[in-house]
Amino acid sequence: MIVSKQKSQERILEYLKDDTSVFVLGCNGCAQSSGSGGPEQVKEMTQRLKDAGKLVTGSMVIDFLCEKALVKSKLKGKDKDVEIANSILVMTCGIGTQAVAAVSKKVCHPACDTIFWGGSQGEWRGKERCFECGDCVLEYTGGICPLTVCSKFLVNGACGGASQGKCELDKEKDCGWVLIYNRLSELGQLKKLAVYIEPKDFSKRMAYGRDMKTARWALEQTG
Repeated sequence: MIVSKQKSQERILEYLKDDTSVFVLGCNGCAQSSGSGGPEQVKEMTQRLKDAGKLVTGSMVIDFLCEKALVKSKLKGKDKDVEIANSILVMTCGIGTQAVAAVSKKVCHPACDTIFWGGSQGEWRGKERCFECGDCVLEYTGGICPLTVCSKFLVNGACGGASQGKCELDKEKDCGWVLIYNRLSELGQLKKLAVYIEPKDFSKRMAYGRDMKTARWALEQTG
């Protein structure tokens, strides 16, 4: 299971500051188990956003947001609600957020951070991967994780060694930051490249304190 936790409401509203309307999307898989993006949390988030003056055009909880084909097919039933929204707030792990961003033409805001607990992980068929850094930056990279697409784990732009869109270290691999640039360009969000991302504090990716006393933690450790 991939464990996620909600970002602060202040951070989420900061992401949504330029949006008047939003569609809320949750996950019945790992996010539901984590208590970060299941039906109950989606309902609560919807109300909080309304209280903050946002128009919530609709909401949905999909079994597994990491399954792009499933997400794409399910969202078709909500075409109108999604279309009139400025963006989608995705309440799940980094993999799910990336999957939604890959199949949607909307700006996708991550509502959660993903943390690594050291136990067994779920399986997913897509190419999207999550570094489980505990401080998701997908908001600024078009829903593409720089820590998994960039061979050098760079979070503030390309290294300068890419050639014809290919990675300096692996000529068969697309440069991750070219992919990010292209996605942001498609979304009209290139201004986000000017946002400086702080160096990663990898202590955030670990479980501490009360988390380590839960039954879920015990199950993760026993595999």
